[in-house]
Amino acid sequence: MTRLLFVHAHPDDETLATGIGIAWALQQGHDVDVLTCTLGDEGEVIPPRLGHLIAARDDSLWAHRRGELGRAMARLAEARTGGARLRHTLLGDEQWSMPGASVTPAASKPVRYRDSGMAGTPSAAHPRAFVGADLAEAAEAVVEVLQESDPDLVVTYDADGGYGHPDHIQTRRVVLAALARLGTDLPALVEIVTPQSWVDQDRRWLRAHVPVGKGLIIPSPQSPYAVSVVPDGIVTHEVVAPELVGVQANALREHETQVVVGEGYYALSNGIAARLSGREAYAAIDPTTGRRQARASGAKTSRLVSSGAPGGDANINEGQVSADAQE
Repeated sequence: MTRLLFVHAHPDDETLATGIGIAWALQQGHDVDVLTCTLGDEGEVIPPRLGHLIAARDDSLWAHRRGELGRAMARLAEARTGGARLRHTLLGDEQWSMPGASVTPAASKPVRYRDSGMAGTPSAAHPRAFVGADLAEAAEAVVEVLQESDPDLVVTYDADGGYGHPDHIQTRRVVLAALARLGTDLPALVEIVTPQSWVDQDRRWLRAHVPVGKGLIIPSPQSPYAVSVVPDGIVTHEVVAPELVGVQANALREHETQVVVGEGYYALSNGIAARLSGREAYAAIDPTTGRRQARASGAKTSRLVSSGAPGGDANINEGQVSADAQE
């Protein structure tokens, strides 16, 4: 059994970016912890009936999204087998919750760090904005989570935060700073990426399957790639589990303020369709430097963790990555 810690910036990121990985790990009998750094206070709201929650009006979206997050976690927990455990905590909250448990963190007050909003927005100047957090202080809070979770593998964003969101970039920065404070005996570390071939396949699928009448934007073959899209050879680990798309989709539906879910696809408030493909990819990185570790010559992409592996085997070893071939 392997222990995994997924570190994310906002509610819904855990399901959007790693819902398949979380569900798959639970299905394989591994323990999973999820750390969320903010409550997505500055998010947009899709349903008109909930529009009053936004920061510019009631400024209570954080409380609503905390509930969404708890319900989404419960949906992901439905994939558990073999006594696998799923837990969640918020950065600085000092309390863990488990789906289905009678005691969950209260939603009566905001957590330590606030959603910073998109790059260049005034919300980044808020005194609690995560992007402006003292790095040492935030790292120490993550150290406490790492010590409690004791993971074999940590999963978080690439250096550009997946799509450039300041809180995603800060999340990775804080994770690396926390690992540096731990010193020795560090967990393995991977960042979330997407191989270019998958993006091209997904765009073809979307053009063939998303009804025109939905009014969604379908990325064209010429659309720019997100910063997290990488050449296929960068990928060291993957989870391919299309049978878990239903679990991920049900979890996404709980994030109703942020996501609209269709048959095999979803869209955020920007109206751009994205495929629920049932697969996720990762690149191994050195936990001491943050640099990518290239796949060893001739090595195949590995599963995120070995099925039924003994504790501590996060499938990152000399057979999969080369510490001497970093990028």
